[in-house]
Amino acid sequence: MTGYVVLAGVLLAGALLFVVAMLGRRMLAPRAPTRAKLTTYESGVDPVTGGWAQTQVRYLAYAFLYVVFAVDAVYLFPWALVLRDAHLGVASLVEMGIFVAALVVGLAHAARRGLLTWVGTASASRSESPR
Repeated sequence: MTGYVVLAGVLLAGALLFVVAMLGRRMLAPRAPTRAKLTTYESGVDPVTGGWAQTQVRYLAYAFLYVVFAVDAVYLFPWALVLRDAHLGVASLVEMGIFVAALVVGLAHAARRGLLTWVGTASASRSESPR
């Protein structure tokens, strides 16, 4: 039963911290609403037409590459500690092999689609070509 009391205390402390932070922000943040500040703004696109607008798919590619490069780092560091245990060593090695294989497949897919090319080099090489 004490585990539930501790969990309830942590949840209550988290909720209290959230409420205190929001009230502190409300009291300390400057307020100077203007017409420009009150307009809708999302992802760097000003609303100039209706609710539907085309967005570039490259943002999805950035999210995909973030998962490939960041999640593996989050998973690899704790795995290095688990590998030291004699009972979990072989099982975790197999699991990590499967995980790294899935990441390599994702990275190969990104490379095949040209997502790993630096954007600045492609535009710079086109601008330096003789006319």
